[in-house]
Amino acid sequence: MRASYLDYAMSVIVSRALPDVRDGLKPVHRRILFSMKENGYEYNKPYRKSARVVGDVM
Repeated sequence: MRASYLDYAMSVIVSRALPDVRDGLKPVHRRILFSMKENGYEYNKPYRKSARVVGDVM
């Protein structure tokens, strides 16, 4: 049990918790930025609540 939990914890840390070397973003941040780009939320457009973007990602 202990070894399997340690393996799981390490895989979560490596795949989700550590930022990527290429751009410094975590996977969740990359998904949010991709969704914002796909939906046309850009700096020169009207303000949108962040809950809308997070809801789209989920």
